Amino acid sequence: MNPLLSLSRLIDMISTGIGKLTMWLILATTLISAGNAIVRKAFDMSSNALLEIQWYLFAAVFMLGAGYGFLKNSHVRIDFISSRLSDRTRNWIDVLGIVLVLLPFCTLLITLSWPFFLGAYQSGEMSQNAGGLIRWPVYLLVPLGFTMLMLQGISELIKRIAYLRGLIDDPIGGESAKSDEQKHLEELERIAAARLAGEK
Repeated sequence: MNPLLSLSRLIDMISTGIGKLTMWLILATTLISAGNAIVRKAFDMSSNALLEIQWYLFAAVFMLGAGYGFLKNSHVRIDFISSRLSDRTRNWIDVLGIVLVLLPFCTLLITLSWPFFLGAYQSGEMSQNAGGLIRWPVYLLVPLGFTMLMLQGISELIKRIAYLRGLIDDPIGGESAKSDEQKHLEELERIAAARLAGEK
C-alpha cells in the first residue's frame, strides 16, 4: 500500500501545481478582459483573438481546476446527509462513487474528446471569426482536464482504501479536508462567539 500512497502524494502534488496555475489564469483572464474593454471604449477598437483567448482561459480554469477542486474537497456534497453518516460509511460511498461513476465517466469523456481534438489539430481548424484563434488548444483542454480529474480520482480512491484499512487518518474528515469557505466560516463563528462572550 505504501507505493500506492506515494503515487497518491505525487498526483496530489501535480494537482496542487495545476490548481495554482489556474489561479494565475483567472488573473490573466481578468486583465485581458479589462484591457479589451478599455481599448474598445477608449479607441473604438476590438480584437476577436482577445475575446476568444478570454474564453479559452476561462475554459482552462474549469477543465484543469477540476482535479484540484476534488483534492481540496470543494466539490458539491449533500452535507446535511453526509454529516449524519459515520466516517467509514462516507468513505465507502466515495469509493463506490469513484469506481462506479467518476472513473468510467472520465474514461468515456477522454475517449470521446480525443478524436475531436486530434481532428482539429490535424486540420488546423481555425475560428470562424475574423482574426480568431486556432481551435485545437481549447479542444485539448477537454481530454486533459478529464485526465487530471481521473488521476485525482485514483489518488482519492487510494486514500479512501488506505483509511478503510486503518493506515491513514480520514481523508474527508478533519481540518485538512475542509474547504477554504468552511474554514473561513468557522473562523468567523469563533470571532463572533468570542465577541459575544466579551460583551457579557
